[in-house]
Amino acid sequence: MQLVDPRPARPVPIRITPLIDVVFILLVFFMLTSRLLPVSFMELSNSTGNTSPVTGEPIPEITVQREGQAVWRGETYRIEALVAELKASGIDEINLATAPVTRLTDFTSAFSQLSDSGLTAHWKRSPRPAEQP
Repeated sequence: MQLVDPRPARPVPIRITPLIDVVFILLVFFMLTSRLLPVSFMELSNSTGNTSPVTGEPIPEITVQREGQAVWRGETYRIEALVAELKASGIDEINLATAPVTRLTDFTSAFSQLSDSGLTAHWKRSPRPAEQP
């Protein structure tokens, strides 16, 4: 025989704030300890040949310089002017090389502008300069 009525079971409230704190700390921990791909490396397809697989004609090579400049046929152009010149010449596929002083941002910007204009740009890997003793 029970003399006292049992208490009605109330659900225990779960506090979300400490859980959010723990998740945030774990997120920061894993972000700081994970290895990220260095910004100076970029994965690009490197299928460059000297001739076009479709027509067999030589593919022009453009060398990207600093500050948005590019060299084609021995002349220096701004990328915007180069796109117009290539379109006027009927060229729709190019090999894109870099000078040793070219920054990654200059290459990425040139590659994006050329690709966005409808040109098929292939990255041509430049040989590394010999290390100086």
